[in-house]
Amino acid sequence: MTEPRSPVEPQRKTITHRITIGLLWAVLTPLLILPIVAIFVFAGRGGWDSFYQTLKLPEAQFALRMSLWIALCTSLANAIVGTFSAYVLSKHRFAGRGPLSILVNLPVAIPTVVMGTSLILLWGPIGLLGRYLVPLGFAPVFAPFGVFLAHVLVTFPYMLGAVKPVLDELEITYEEAAYTMGAGRFRTFVYVILPALKGGLFSGTLLTFAHSLGEFGATAMVSGNLRLKTQTAPLFIFAQFEAGQIETANAVAAVLAVLSFSIFLFLLRFTRRPSREGP
Repeated sequence: MTEPRSPVEPQRKTITHRITIGLLWAVLTPLLILPIVAIFVFAGRGGWDSFYQTLKLPEAQFALRMSLWIALCTSLANAIVGTFSAYVLSKHRFAGRGPLSILVNLPVAIPTVVMGTSLILLWGPIGLLGRYLVPLGFAPVFAPFGVFLAHVLVTFPYMLGAVKPVLDELEITYEEAAYTMGAGRFRTFVYVILPALKGGLFSGTLLTFAHSLGEFGATAMVSGNLRLKTQTAPLFIFAQFEAGQIETANAVAAVLAVLSFSIFLFLLRFTRRPSREGP
């Protein structure tokens, strides 16, 4: 016979449960919740009219457009290059595959400022390639194209990390069936592999877009933070804080925060959808 449970035991579990949840709120409130709240408090301190007038500033509009355009181009470029790289690393065996797999993920571990410095040392006027290309008129550093290169470099692992696990788990039998029916590698990739990558491509593109939207370190190095030329939204926010324009900086920061929240909420909704579907 089982011993009857003591009425004190459920009460102890309830107390432990409440203490655990309370500790979680106590830790996350100053670390995550209050900083986010502070952005919107300072952004709306002058009222809606002040917020709207700030977003009408030519510098603010240019910075937001620049960030959105660079993020879009970065997402498209990484969707192509990242998918191709993931396919080669997943489906082919070759010498140096292991070190290359580590190398393509290094931008996650290396500070973005260092990645920006590396681009200057490669493409800058005194760089390994820049010293020959700049006299010919190709000078990506301190130009929009340099910002694009920096964002592609920094966000590349996110697309790779979203697509490669899907390719690793994809059953080889589907590819072999396509090959036996006479399909080549390209047709097999387009009609068999690519449809299976739809979820990974979608989530990887959103992650790349969100990280590109808020990228700061590498952008600050290669852009020069030039007004109405290479200044992205994060650089505009930093410049306004340095100038003491806190409300102006926080107005643009609030817009970026809303965009980032929207992207991640949409991504969470998308990734949870398959688990909710059932028989």
